[in-house]
Amino acid sequence: MQLTFYGGTGEATGANYILESGGTKIMIDCGLHQGSHYADRENFDPFAYDPASVAAVFVTHSHLDHIGRLPSLVLGGFKGTIYSTHATRDFAELMLEDSEHLLAKEAEREARPPLYRDADIQKVMAIWKGLKYHEPVTIGPFKVELYDAGHILGSAIIHIEAEGKTIVFSGDLGNVPSPLIKPTETIPSADYCLIESTYGDRVHEDISRRREMLQGAIDETFKAGGVLMIPSFAMERTQDLLFHMHQLHAEGLLPDEPVFLDSPLAIKLTELFKKHEDAFNDKVENIMKAGDEILSFPGLRVSLSTEESKAINDVAAPKVIIAGSGMSNGGRILHHELRYLPDPKSEVVFVGYQAENSMGRQLLEGAKEVNIFGETIPVRCRKIDIPGYSAHADQPHLLAWLSSMKGSLKKVFVVQGEQASAETLAHKIIDGFGVTAEVPHMNESVTL
Repeated sequence: MQLTFYGGTGEATGANYILESGGTKIMIDCGLHQGSHYADRENFDPFAYDPASVAAVFVTHSHLDHIGRLPSLVLGGFKGTIYSTHATRDFAELMLEDSEHLLAKEAEREARPPLYRDADIQKVMAIWKGLKYHEPVTIGPFKVELYDAGHILGSAIIHIEAEGKTIVFSGDLGNVPSPLIKPTETIPSADYCLIESTYGDRVHEDISRRREMLQGAIDETFKAGGVLMIPSFAMERTQDLLFHMHQLHAEGLLPDEPVFLDSPLAIKLTELFKKHEDAFNDKVENIMKAGDEILSFPGLRVSLSTEESKAINDVAAPKVIIAGSGMSNGGRILHHELRYLPDPKSEVVFVGYQAENSMGRQLLEGAKEVNIFGETIPVRCRKIDIPGYSAHADQPHLLAWLSSMKGSLKKVFVVQGEQASAETLAHKIIDGFGVTAEVPHMNESVTL
């Protein structure tokens, strides 16, 4: 069995792996590389393999750094089937449609053809099949099963058997406990594992205080008379925030000021969440059975149209604005940051991973000015990071998840993290488990 790494090596984005056995190739994830741009230039390069040679693609979850190049794959000649959970399939269609508009704008700015168009997304969805967790599927010599990754709604760990060997692709693993969804499933044994390392060198110290820290940021900004900006990923992070704001309001702890959800994608995804209530954890399921609307509260205003988004400017501070993209590298949040980053009364709250070279990372690292739409914008507002809202497991959780397999593991490949983070986690695995662990290189092939 041959494993080749075509992405997710030394970077947190761009996951793309191919397994080959007996002449059959299957792929795990086909994601966008994302950093300083919404989609980095390497996404426009031809694939390093023939897409027509791949029999099937298995998708771990619906974030663009795991699905964003699927339309390009189909355009390149892929004619197999794409598999994921039903929820991931539903969410992916919305994510790709929204992405197409942002990619088109970026392509126009750079005078290049778009990566794909709406018609290409429909071709992808036509060959995409939903699976239940633990519903096995066989492709040639490969027997594949999906486990719940607890990362975002519908996310999966990919468990594959072939040639008498077992290999596990972690996808992205959840930050336990999640406010909304069920916890990550463990795998009892495997010969090989690809484990993500987005936070392989860090600990989410504030997970138990995330709601408290959010409340503190709101109170502080409202007392100052400013605007609280939250660059948020439309999938999961936004819904976690809405759930906690719902709780704060129910407890009389949310000030009676407007909260704007300025993201058409997040609005649509939030509605779609209701279709997949079976994925919620027991606590949330019980709340919903009691008839409580967990993702809404008085004061929440949604902005679908561009006109509604622009009208937010006319509402006097204090106010909260939740908008994408989550790394401030595109989307509506840029228009609000353009306006309010220079305001010392305002604040930016980061609730997720900020990739290297992204504007979010620049702000977190103390940039005094940033470039937005060609303008140099001074940064005078406050910044706060609430890592507890990350949907990614931190180092202790990653090691705890891997420990269930340590008795059988022959080798671990550390992927989907920046080089330093991946190397740190690899050393922890070697020292703690006595198992060979390495950080693979781009286009590297290994025989299992």
